[in-house]
Amino acid sequence: MTGADPLLPGQPAAAGKQSIAAGSIGVAISGDGARVVMLPPEAVRWAQDIPAPPGAGNLPGSASGLFLGRDEELLQLRDLLSGQGEATAVTQTRAIHGLGGVGKSTLALHYAHRYRAEYALVWWITAESPGQITAGLADLAGRLCPQWAVSAGLDERAAWAMLWLQWHPGWLLVFDNVEDPDDLRLYLGALTGGHHVATSRKATGWQAIAPTMTLGLLDPAASADLLCALALDGCEHSAKERRQAEALARDLGYLPLALEQAGAYLHQTGTEMDTYRQRLGLMLTRAADGINQERTIARVWDQTLTAISARDPLAVTVLHTLAWLAPEDLPRTLLTDLAPDPDALDEALGVLHAYNMVTFSGPGVSVHRLVQTVLLARAQEIPSTSPLGRQEAEQTILHALPSCQEDVPTSGDQWQRFIPHVIALAISTPPGHTSDDAITCYGTTTDYMTQQGQEVRATPLYEATLAQCERVLGDTHPDTLISRNDLAVAYRAAGDLQRAIPLFEATLAQRERVLGDTHPDTLISRNDLAVAYREAGDLQRAIPLLGTALAQCEQALGDIHPDTLSSRNDLARAYHSAGDLQHAIPLYEATLAQRERVLGDTHPDTLISRNNLAGAYMWAGDLERATPLFETTLAQCKRVLGDTHPDTLMSRNNLASAYRRAGDLERATPLYETTLAQREQALGDTHPDTLFSRDILACAYMWAGDLKRAAPLFEANLAQCERVLGDTHPLTLTCRYDLAHAYQSAGDLERAIPLFEATLAQRERVLGDTHPDTLISCYDLAQAYQSAGDLQRAIPLFEANLAQRERVLGDTHPDTLINRASAYRAVQAEQQSNTPATEGDGRSPRSAD
Repeated sequence: MTGADPLLPGQPAAAGKQSIAAGSIGVAISGDGARVVMLPPEAVRWAQDIPAPPGAGNLPGSASGLFLGRDEELLQLRDLLSGQGEATAVTQTRAIHGLGGVGKSTLALHYAHRYRAEYALVWWITAESPGQITAGLADLAGRLCPQWAVSAGLDERAAWAMLWLQWHPGWLLVFDNVEDPDDLRLYLGALTGGHHVATSRKATGWQAIAPTMTLGLLDPAASADLLCALALDGCEHSAKERRQAEALARDLGYLPLALEQAGAYLHQTGTEMDTYRQRLGLMLTRAADGINQERTIARVWDQTLTAISARDPLAVTVLHTLAWLAPEDLPRTLLTDLAPDPDALDEALGVLHAYNMVTFSGPGVSVHRLVQTVLLARAQEIPSTSPLGRQEAEQTILHALPSCQEDVPTSGDQWQRFIPHVIALAISTPPGHTSDDAITCYGTTTDYMTQQGQEVRATPLYEATLAQCERVLGDTHPDTLISRNDLAVAYRAAGDLQRAIPLFEATLAQRERVLGDTHPDTLISRNDLAVAYREAGDLQRAIPLLGTALAQCEQALGDIHPDTLSSRNDLARAYHSAGDLQHAIPLYEATLAQRERVLGDTHPDTLISRNNLAGAYMWAGDLERATPLFETTLAQCKRVLGDTHPDTLMSRNNLASAYRRAGDLERATPLYETTLAQREQALGDTHPDTLFSRDILACAYMWAGDLKRAAPLFEANLAQCERVLGDTHPLTLTCRYDLAHAYQSAGDLERAIPLFEATLAQRERVLGDTHPDTLISCYDLAQAYQSAGDLQRAIPLFEANLAQRERVLGDTHPDTLINRASAYRAVQAEQQSNTPATEGDGRSPRSAD
C-alpha cells in the first residue's frame, strides 16, 4: 500500500481528492507515546466527505439545572475564544486556591449548551490521561463513521477523528479535567479549525500551551441564592433561613460543587442548615439522590491527594499539617522542620501549589478552609494515637512560639502572625490529644494576649487549657480552678454572661471549700462574680458581694494591695451603675490616688481609674473636670496600650460623650464612628461594647438631626441586643429608650410613647425607682405625653421626677434644673389651656405647648 508523509502537528491536511486517492495518510496521535497511524484510502475519503449530522455532540448532561452567579464568566469565556480563536484552558484562579469543585466542568458544559448552535460539532473528551484523550477521539469516529469504525482499532479511529477535524472546521472540543497540560500540545497544534476548551485542577504548565482563564469562587450572595434554591426547592425563604444559608455558604467556602452537594442533601433529608454546618466534615462525604457519589467534594479531593502523593509524599504530610492550623498566611519558615532541607520543602509546596491546594502570599502559605474540614474529618476517622498531621502541627507551633518576656525583644507582628495558628490548633485538636507542652504554649500565648487586651480572642485557648486540667489534674485542683476562673473572665469580656456567671459561681464555691474563705484566689473569685452580676444589671447581688470582697481584701491583703485596689474600683463602679455618685466619686478618687502612688501614673490599672473618675464627674455634670481628664487618659492609653486596645476604645468613647454633653457634635461624632469601627473589628459585631458603640453613634446622628441614619441603626441594634443580651438587660433598655427618642424626634408619637412606657416600667423593675436611667425614662415619657397634648399625665410625672432628682442628684444638678424648667412650662401650658381664648386666638393645648 502506497503511503503519504505522516500528518504532523501544524502540517495542513491533504489538499484534495486526487491526493487522497493516491494512497493512505499517516496521522500523528498521542497515547502512551506520540506515534503515527496510517489510514487506508477509503477511511481518508470518508473523513473528507462525511459531514457532521445536525446537532452532533456527546455532552455529558443537560444545562437545565441551576446555574447561578456565572454569567460574567460565560461571557468572558466566549470573548476569549472568539477573540483569540484558538484554545482556552479553564483553571481555577490562584486566589481561591485552585480547588476541585470550583465549577470548571460545569462552566464548560453550560458554555457548550449555550453556544451549541454556533458549532457544527461539540465533542466532550475526558482528558485525565493521554489514553483517555485517544479514546474520546476514537468515540467521535464511531459516531460519524460507524461503517468503518466498527472494524478499526482504537488508534485508527482516533487518527480518523483527527483527520476529520482538520477537514471540517467550526467545531468545539472540550478536554475535561486535564492532568498534564503537555498532553494537549499535539492536538492544539494539529487542530486549528475550531475551538478548544480545557478544564484542569492545575494552574501551572499552561504558559506554552494555551491562554488561561481564571475561575473564582461564587460571590456570597449568589452562593446563598443557590443554597436556598436547592435546599428549599425554590420556595420563599424566611430571614432566618437566609441567614443560615449565608453562614453555611461561608463555611463551604463559596465552592459551587460543595453548595450543590449540600443543597441537594438538605432538600432530600429535610436537615436544617445549622445542623449540616455542625456536622460539616462528615456531610461532605455524603451525596443525595441525583448526585454522583464520585463527585462529592471528599471524593474529588481524594483523587487530587492520590495524584499529589504519587509525585511527592512529603507534600501530603505538609498538607495534613496545614489542616490543623489557621487557613491564611502561615509563615513558610514554620514548616522547615517537616522537610530534610529547604529545597525539599519548596518542592513539596510547589506540588501543592501546582494542584491548587495551597496558594502563596509573599512568604506565607494559605489553604482553603474546606480542605481543612475534610482532612480533619478524615484524620479523626482513622484509629490512631495521633491523627494525621496533628503532632507535626503541634511541633511546628512549639518551635515558632515567640517570647513574651519583657527582656526578650519580640516583634508584635510576629505575635500577630503566630496567634491565629495556635488558636486554630486548640480549636481543631480532639479531646485527649493535647500535650503538656501545648498547654504551656497556650498559657504563654494567653499571657501575651491579656497584655494586649485580647482576652476575648483567647477564649479557645482557655477552653482547651481547662479541658486538659480537668482531665489530668482533676476538677478541684488549684490549677484547674485558676483555669476555670480565667475562662469565666474571658466569657465575661466577650459579653457572654450566661456562660460566665455559672462558671464564676462554681469556681467560688470550690475555692471556698478547697482553699478557704479568705484565700487570695477565693477573694479574686468573689470579686469577679460580683463584677459579672453588675454587668448583668443585678446590682442587688453585686453591691453587697463587692462590699464583702473589699472588706476581706483590706483585712487579708492590706489597704494598697493591687487586688484590694481592684476591689475598691469595682465597688465604686457598682455604686456608679446604681446612680449613687455620692458613694462612687470618693471611692474613685481614693483608688486613683492609691494606684498612682503604688503602680505609677501610666499603669493600665491607673488609666482605668482615671477614666472611671472622669466618667463619674461627667455623670455628675462636672464637664470642667471630666473633659480634661478624659483627654489626658486617652492620650496615655494610646501611648501605653495602643490605638485599638479595649481600654483605649473605652476612653475614646467616653471622651466623645464628654464632647457631646458639651454640645460639640463635630468632635464627638467622628470619635464615635472610629470607636465603633474598631470595636467591630476587635471585639465582633455583637459584643456588648460594640452594641453600646452602635447605639451611641445612632444617638449622635439623632442629635445632629440625621434621623435617616439614626432610626435604622437604632432598630437593628435593638434587635441584636434583645437577641444577644435579653429583653431586660440594662443595655437593651437603653437601646429601647433611644429608639423611642428617635421616633419622638421624627414626630411619630404613636410608636414612641409605648416604647417609653415599656422602658420606664422595665427600668423601675430592673434598676430601681431612683436610678439615673429610670429618672431619664420618667422625664422623657412626661415630655412625650406633653408633646401629645396629654398634660394630665405629663405634669404629675414631671413633678414626681423633679422631686426624685432633687433628692438623688441635688438641687443644682443640670438635669434637676432642666426638669424644673420643663415642669414649670407644662404647668404654664395647662393654665393657658384652661383660660378662655380671646377672639381669633385659636390656640389649643397642643399649639400652646
